[in-house]
Amino acid sequence: MNNIETTTRAAQPAALVGGLLLTGMIAAGALSTPGPAEAAELTTAGVTEVRGATEAERRGFEVAARADRSDRGFADSEVELEMVLRNAAGRESRRSLAITTLEIADESLGDKSLVVFDSPNDIKGTALLSHARILEPDDQWLYLPALKRVKRISSANKSGPFVGSEFAFEDFTALELNKYDYVWLREETVDGMQMDVVERSPRYESSGYSRQLSWVDQDVYQVRKVEFYDRRGDLLKTLTLGDYREYDGVWRSHRMEMVNHQTGKSTDLEYGEYRFKVGLADGDFVKGRLTRLR
Repeated sequence: MNNIETTTRAAQPAALVGGLLLTGMIAAGALSTPGPAEAAELTTAGVTEVRGATEAERRGFEVAARADRSDRGFADSEVELEMVLRNAAGRESRRSLAITTLEIADESLGDKSLVVFDSPNDIKGTALLSHARILEPDDQWLYLPALKRVKRISSANKSGPFVGSEFAFEDFTALELNKYDYVWLREETVDGMQMDVVERSPRYESSGYSRQLSWVDQDVYQVRKVEFYDRRGDLLKTLTLGDYREYDGVWRSHRMEMVNHQTGKSTDLEYGEYRFKVGLADGDFVKGRLTRLR
């Protein structure tokens, strides 16, 4: 998978853009210390200053904040996609699912999302509801149709694999700006594209990751690659993101690949077209709705 592939901006702004919840990951902007006008842009909805004690920390936070703000204002979205699971021997299995997301404007809170599987039959109707938090554990509930019950995912289990994939439960919540501390490390040129490399460390408890490294392009401020390190500090997984498309100023990746270096397994996510501002509301993201899904 080419982790820097970008679809050229469409001449008409009506084109749809989208990515998974994971595309809330760090995106990068310019690396200079923000001036008065730029600082004013950062003082919105609960973020009142550039965070960090060192220049590298402040620069890393600035990159993350600019990236996060580049995706604000989408309101809500829905998208259908395929999940391709691949074992160490290369054997594949496929699953179809849909993801809906509700944006929460207040940055002291987190977005809400719902993942529902449509096939194969043995997991059809399985659903994951997530309410992202900042420093508190994310609220997540899993509906298992075979058992006809809703199970709350405890904070201690969020690092476990989601329905046998290489994505953890933790990966399926929005990556809110204030959930991490940041350090800018360096610039790199990858396939002709200038990237910022930023390290982020979870500020919340019970993360399955000790740290993450993100490669963010300096053009449209989107994440192109993320390395995930386990609690011992060893490289666990690498996520690459490609086929970026723009939807009226909002960018989304339409192809993601998560490779587990410790097991040899991988999982791809292949997205269809996104639909934005479809009229979703808080009532579409409540636990009681899980048992009524069809």
